[in-house]
Amino acid sequence: MFYNKVWDLHQGAGASAVNPLLAYMLIKRLQSDWLNLVHSLEATENIQALKNGYKKVEKDLPEFEDLEGAARALMRLQDVYALSVKGLAKGMFQRASSTHLPDLYSPGQRFPLSADDCFLVGKVAYDMEDYYHSIPWLEESVSLFRGSYGDWNTEDEGSLADALDHLAFSYFKAGNVSQALSLSREFLHYDPSNKRIARNVLKYERLLMENPEHAKAEVSLQRPNVTHLQTRDLYEELCRTLGSQPAQYQSPALHCSYETNGSPFLILQPAKKELIRLQPYVALYHNFVSDLEAEKIKDLAAPWLQRSVVASEDKQQKAEYRISKSAWLKDTVDPVIVSLDQRIAAMTGLNIQPPYAEYLQVVNYGIGGHYEPHFDHATSRKSPLYRMKSGNRLATVMIYLSSVEAGGSTAFIYANFSVPVVKNAALFWWNLHRNGAGDEDTLHAGCPVLGGDKWVANKWIHEHGQEFRRPCSPDPRD
Repeated sequence: MFYNKVWDLHQGAGASAVNPLLAYMLIKRLQSDWLNLVHSLEATENIQALKNGYKKVEKDLPEFEDLEGAARALMRLQDVYALSVKGLAKGMFQRASSTHLPDLYSPGQRFPLSADDCFLVGKVAYDMEDYYHSIPWLEESVSLFRGSYGDWNTEDEGSLADALDHLAFSYFKAGNVSQALSLSREFLHYDPSNKRIARNVLKYERLLMENPEHAKAEVSLQRPNVTHLQTRDLYEELCRTLGSQPAQYQSPALHCSYETNGSPFLILQPAKKELIRLQPYVALYHNFVSDLEAEKIKDLAAPWLQRSVVASEDKQQKAEYRISKSAWLKDTVDPVIVSLDQRIAAMTGLNIQPPYAEYLQVVNYGIGGHYEPHFDHATSRKSPLYRMKSGNRLATVMIYLSSVEAGGSTAFIYANFSVPVVKNAALFWWNLHRNGAGDEDTLHAGCPVLGGDKWVANKWIHEHGQEFRRPCSPDPRD
């Protein structure tokens, strides 16, 4: 039975698990469920075979950190794209606000979650004392467990009693004592001898007697803002548009053109430029790399991918607001990187020889991968970016190495627009004004990937070496 579940998921995954629900379930089956099965007391011939198979591949299986990260990713997608938990449990990506709106993402095959799948997401939130998320996920888990009561799976982490226990305490911590009491009484129906829950029932009854208004109180849960993101509403609204196309036709200044930039390198094959915005200056260069080049760059980076870090004062560290894996590629790694650097130099007209530009950074955003609003340029002289001794990051070239089925847009927060993922295209913008000051309108974010596997390559070009290529303006305010 368990083997069939995993086999069905692998068949549905194909080359890669582009559906976040499928990715989460695969990780859970391989990390949690298989382990529960291996350590179960129901030692039959089939389970012994699973134990032997488990030992052979144990070191290559997902760790609990991966499973916890996948659960958090589902909660992130739920928040950013305002998705219904009930819909997600059914394998659908429905908006929570209205059933009349179309789904944000409609995969070819649905992968509904089990009661235990929902329980684990709720438990991850519960363990973080995040009752805003634990309550809807545990509610769905309880509902599904009730519907299948009596059908217990050996590999399950939780049960109806476990879900009721966690949900009751979540409601209590959220201030809904009446609901906590009701759920605890239901728990005792299945396990009358549990003394801890019996004590909780007495406690909740006493609290309601002392404060009868608690029985009628409407509890409004506040969503946690772990990163204290001031621009969260703007950011999420831009993400939900899934990449709003700029209104080129409303401004004659925004146009498409073939550009040689005065470079012999581009005479035979000009760059296909789409001017997206003038302030901040953002341009999209279509077909900047070929399919073969994109795949080659991904293959070169894959063995070196590690969890991405962010600059914090004078250090670099992991952060929940940036979930991705990245690798750095020197031009000596392969001729394709040399060719790409030549193309970037021709397109931008800038000096990208070391140390005037950083090595190519390749980034992979997997299940729910994102990067909350940030600047590419340093906002403090203590930033590690200044260790190159070539000034601040003047410009960004971001190349989309893959397509995605939904999500993953690049949102410019203060400028109030977002650009969808366009495979093989390169997005270019200036991070600094001509006077060297940071351009605040370049505050941008990588929206969470809702469906697909997003790969990008970043080239950051610094101030030094560009003195005669992008000179200062006569107007010091520019």
